[in-house]
Amino acid sequence: MSEELTYKSSGVDIDQAQRALRSVIPAIQATQGDSVVGGVGGFGALFDPKLGDYQRPLLVSSIDGVGTKTKVAAMVGDYSHLGEDIVNHCVNDILCQGARPLFFLDYYGCSALSPLYFEQVVGGMARACGAVGCALVGGETAEMPGVYADDEIDVVGTIVGVVEADRKLPRQKAQAGDLVIGIGSSGLHTNGFSLARKALFDVGGLSVRDALNEGEETTIGDALLAPHKCYFNSVWPLLEMDAPIRSIAHLTGGGFFDNIPRVLSATVRVHIDKRSWETPRIFRLIQEAGGIPDPEMYRTFNMGIGMVLIVERFEAQKILAELHAAGEFAALIGEVVDGANDVLVL
Repeated sequence: MSEELTYKSSGVDIDQAQRALRSVIPAIQATQGDSVVGGVGGFGALFDPKLGDYQRPLLVSSIDGVGTKTKVAAMVGDYSHLGEDIVNHCVNDILCQGARPLFFLDYYGCSALSPLYFEQVVGGMARACGAVGCALVGGETAEMPGVYADDEIDVVGTIVGVVEADRKLPRQKAQAGDLVIGIGSSGLHTNGFSLARKALFDVGGLSVRDALNEGEETTIGDALLAPHKCYFNSVWPLLEMDAPIRSIAHLTGGGFFDNIPRVLSATVRVHIDKRSWETPRIFRLIQEAGGIPDPEMYRTFNMGIGMVLIVERFEAQKILAELHAAGEFAALIGEVVDGANDVLVL
């Protein structure tokens, strides 16, 4: 007699998924204060935003994924930072509009659930949410054999935050004479990995196990998997003290050329001086291995600058001092000039 056909025999193990979820519930609950109503397990998450101090609160939402960084995680066998990657990416995105995070939801897709990888990813999400006072309120775990390849995962997140209407960014249009402050990144963050993998591994013949610098322990894999940096705890205090910041841009997919114009008016452009910071080794290695021209690098990668602030010229040094005091690498990397809405990297 043939074996009875079940959901498990077709590739989806519901019991294992439930066990994996139970293993991360304490980490999830640690992010949830009294604003979360009902706890874990409902068909939807209930959240009391407690917005009594706001005159006209605006909800700000964003959704994104970690992309093919998951491929590098599989090559290295280390998924421990992917959860931080997606939370920090989303927190940074809504910070560009002056918002603080309220709650976060995740999507974890795979062919067959590995409890270890699941715990690493969701545990990372919980750590990153806790670091910025954001509640991890729910998520979706999807086992889809035949859609995802074996040992392949997909990580996506949605965030909701809040900003007072009269404090949303951009607060004022950038003007000629304003300065651009760049805040250092921790590496590629969560974009450009398709080009990076092609350049390093297919064209350059390198491996994730190769040393980033000869004679050092840090590997190419380590550098690629460095977690996406979160800027909330260093930039939010500037917004609370009403620092004269015109606008903020998060340098994600599209690099300098596509992200900075999103916060400019039609009548100004930004000149970036690439000599004003040292490009980290991982970007130089990608460029060398793949023979990639400069414009493509600055359109694809953050090149060591993960976030830019456009600020009033005479307040720039004060803002730099605050960022340095918060432990950030920050430098003046450019200025706003009259012209069309674009960016020139010099």
